Amino acid sequence: MDINSTLNDVLVRLFRNVNVIEERAIRTEEYKDVTTNDMHVIEAIGMEGARNMTSVARSLEVTTGTLTIAVNSLVKKGYVDRVRSEEDRRVVLVSLSDKGRRAYLHHRRFHEQMIDSVVAELTEEEQRVLEKALVKLNHFFRVN
Repeated sequence: MDINSTLNDVLVRLFRNVNVIEERAIRTEEYKDVTTNDMHVIEAIGMEGARNMTSVARSLEVTTGTLTIAVNSLVKKGYVDRVRSEEDRRVVLVSLSDKGRRAYLHHRRFHEQMIDSVVAELTEEEQRVLEKALVKLNHFFRVN
């Protein structure tokens, strides 16, 4: 198999496997009502406090309308709190509830464990090469 075929095969399987493993890791008994997409919205809202919907949508690279649908679901499930800004009533602010913060930390632990297990198998030089290659790969996907 040539390098292009090998890389194509590895990348396709890698993306699929990460998605499947992440879904399984997220869906515990406590978080059985949360999808991977929900968890990425929770992650984008973050732990720093209230953020406006436009900035969260921008960080997720989705429209505010798309984010509104996801946030409505997360509010109903009790993961997100939503309020109007006191300074400008047109601005909607979202933040994580206590349940949302616990879900955020649960998701972060999954990512930490995933990265720890990957780098544990690599030398420092291999880690630097992998980092450089993945940064380039990410740039390719962001601009294409």
